[in-house]
Amino acid sequence: MLRPPRTVVRREGGLYALERALQRRGFRHVAGADEAGRGACAGPLVAAAAVLPEGKRGEIEGLADSKLLTPLARERIYAEVVKRALAYSVVVIPAAEVDARGLHVCNLLAMRRALASLPVGPEYVLTDGFPLDGMGVPGLAVWKGDRVAACVAAASVLAKVTRDRIMVELDGQFPSYGFSEHKGYVTPEHSAALSEHGPCEEHRFSYINVANASGRDSRPPRSRRPRALTDPSSLGGEVVPDLDPGAAESLAAELASDS
Repeated sequence: MLRPPRTVVRREGGLYALERALQRRGFRHVAGADEAGRGACAGPLVAAAAVLPEGKRGEIEGLADSKLLTPLARERIYAEVVKRALAYSVVVIPAAEVDARGLHVCNLLAMRRALASLPVGPEYVLTDGFPLDGMGVPGLAVWKGDRVAACVAAASVLAKVTRDRIMVELDGQFPSYGFSEHKGYVTPEHSAALSEHGPCEEHRFSYINVANASGRDSRPPRSRRPRALTDPSSLGGEVVPDLDPGAAESLAAELASDS
């Protein structure tokens, strides 16, 4: 029985090597998904997905993990991703939803929804660290994917810039916390503001530091408790059964061994 040819990931391809290898295997539309805001104790969780075109048009100068870029560079690359991408989508999950459903659940559902919202259906999915089952196409969770795959890096920039813009807007509504500076992450200045003013409605009361500052344990103020949890289908998008999971696992194993 003939075995399919191995997928060779060429290291000289750099950030684009993994996508190019998949495209040579026949997966033209490779989508990357990533999030921003997991570690923040205030503000929304934002997930994004992106499909970059094949060839030179899909190569964006300076593209990298959003955390390694300056704010100015992120804004420039954000504009390039929006301009060049075959498809992209961004999903925003408010802090109240993170409290109600849990961070990890919201993270996976948000990435599912971002991928399901792409106007161009992906043929292969790359995610940053967290595997996504049931997407209907093969996929691979890549450790530090935003430093390994261009489409994941593009998604990380979309998510980070979107979230940072939201936090700057929230700073205007809640000026006591310095959201425009630390973007809702835990810093000495943010912790001092929490101690002095207590949390606002945009804080995540399921986080221990916010719960301690609120004096309510992990229960948010009644005014921002959801009456009912959001229907998972409305948050996560349509989930379809895996197509040929054996083939997906085989390709993932080959890519892992070749990289």
